[in-house]
Amino acid sequence: MTEQSLIQFVLRVSLMAIPLYICNGMALVLGGGKPIDRGKKFLDGKRWLGDGKTLRGTFCGIAAATLGAFAVTLAFPGARIFLGADYIAYGFLLAAGAVAGDFAGSFLKRRLGIERGKRVFLLDQLDFIGGGLVFGLALLAPAAIEALFLFAFTLMAHVIGNQIAYRTKIKKVPW
Repeated sequence: MTEQSLIQFVLRVSLMAIPLYICNGMALVLGGGKPIDRGKKFLDGKRWLGDGKTLRGTFCGIAAATLGAFAVTLAFPGARIFLGADYIAYGFLLAAGAVAGDFAGSFLKRRLGIERGKRVFLLDQLDFIGGGLVFGLALLAPAAIEALFLFAFTLMAHVIGNQIAYRTKIKKVPW
C-alpha cells in the first residue's frame, strides 16, 4: 500500500466512522425519557426494545451525527472527493442505520431473554456499525477492507470508550 493509498484509506474510514460514533455516543449521552417502544410488547409477550431505547436518544443521535457530517463538510469541503457521495446525506444514512442496528440488537436480546444492560459480546459493540453500513449502501459501498477495519477498530474503541463511560458514571455497566 502506497503512502497516498494509505492516507486515502484512513480518510475514507474516518469519514465513515465520524457519523456512526457521534450517533452512538450522543444517543447515550443525550437520551433518556420515554422509551421508543412505549412499553409495548411483541408477540412473545416481551418488550420490543426496552427502556434503554428512547425517542430523545434516537432523535438526538441522528441529529448530532448529521450536524457532525455538516460540520466536517464545512471544515473539509473535499470530503466528497474521498467518498464520491454527498457526505451530509451519507452521514444521515449512517446515523439512521446505526440506530436501526442498535434497535435490531436490542430486539434480538429481548427475544433471547437477555435483560437490559447484560452483555452480548460483539452484538453490543458492533450492531450500530453493521446497521450504519447497511443503510449507507444507498450511497456508498465501502471496500471490504474498509468495513473490516471499521469493525475491528470499533471493537477496540468500544471497549475502551465503555470503560471510560462506566468510570465517569455515564454508564451503569462497563460494556
